[in-house]
Amino acid sequence: MSTRAPNEAASAAAAPLSLCSREPHVPADRLVAEMIPPPRFDSVRFDTYLPDPNQPSQCEAVKALAGFAETLGGAHATGAGKRRWFARKPAAPAGPRGVYLDGGYGVGKTHLLASLWHATPAEPALKAFGTFVELTNLVGALGFQQTVRTLSGHRLLCIDEFELDDPGDTVLVSSLLGKLVEAGVALAATSNTLPGKLGEGRFAAADFLREIQGLSAHFRPLRIDGEDYRHRGLPEAPAPNSDQVVTQTAYRVPGASLDDFPHLLEHLARVHPSRYGALTDDLTAVCLTGVGPVPDQSTALRLVVLADRLYDREIPVLASGLPFDKLFSDEMLNGGYKKKYFRAISRLTALARDAKGLVAQ
Repeated sequence: MSTRAPNEAASAAAAPLSLCSREPHVPADRLVAEMIPPPRFDSVRFDTYLPDPNQPSQCEAVKALAGFAETLGGAHATGAGKRRWFARKPAAPAGPRGVYLDGGYGVGKTHLLASLWHATPAEPALKAFGTFVELTNLVGALGFQQTVRTLSGHRLLCIDEFELDDPGDTVLVSSLLGKLVEAGVALAATSNTLPGKLGEGRFAAADFLREIQGLSAHFRPLRIDGEDYRHRGLPEAPAPNSDQVVTQTAYRVPGASLDDFPHLLEHLARVHPSRYGALTDDLTAVCLTGVGPVPDQSTALRLVVLADRLYDREIPVLASGLPFDKLFSDEMLNGGYKKKYFRAISRLTALARDAKGLVAQ
């Protein structure tokens, strides 16, 4: 009979994984291959979206997007990216070549964007889906010209969480989307900000009005009203657990990671955000001890990206310390990035609910 104390027995078990010990290398071809809807949205379709009967704009958006998908059938304007030497350069579309889903966080915009990707009649290699951050990271990995060549043969480019955070992104994305539209690529995007208002509150958007207006011209806005579906009829976010419960759960659940929250924030500064998805490879749960206020805006924005990758992959988060709605200061929640922070809170809260079952095992 063993005489070891419970804590000793736990420490003798296989140690949990650690995000802080991971520094993944992600080759450029993986970045391209992974431009598909994340696992959370593998099976979503237009008919699995449940519109709020009190929000007519949600039903209207489904109909508009289904109709848009139907227009994307047939041959690509450039012959799937391989133009014959004698072929004419395709004429620029007379009207907007894209749709832009504008609405608050949690109203199902990503569900609809992924449904559009699935409904578009083209093989997956001719459709791309990624967040705005992942798109700019792709340009960083491949270079501008190679990114244009890689995506120009696509039927559709879906950009989730479209936003302009700095002047460099404004010029970069304006030039990239202009080249892709010229090549015949259809666009679809989601955002919490109307296209003509991008960049406001983050930098001197008026100085880049031409680029912003150029971006806006590529899209037909579709407004989606409603409350955060993750809060409809659901209980309040679960209270944080104790350090002991989080640690014991991490040791008990195969594939779980265990990290001290302040150390994780420091580690995120050493890993490029394009690698945050790879950082979570093969994880079944993320366990965090000592969750507390995020110290500054740069750290906060990195945490937003990690929260997005965890949410995309449906990885539950079990934590001790402060509840997730206390992560960001009032100044952050009232500043130019407030929509990003509210989205992160919403998503982390949903993942905390998912983690309740781990404790009950």
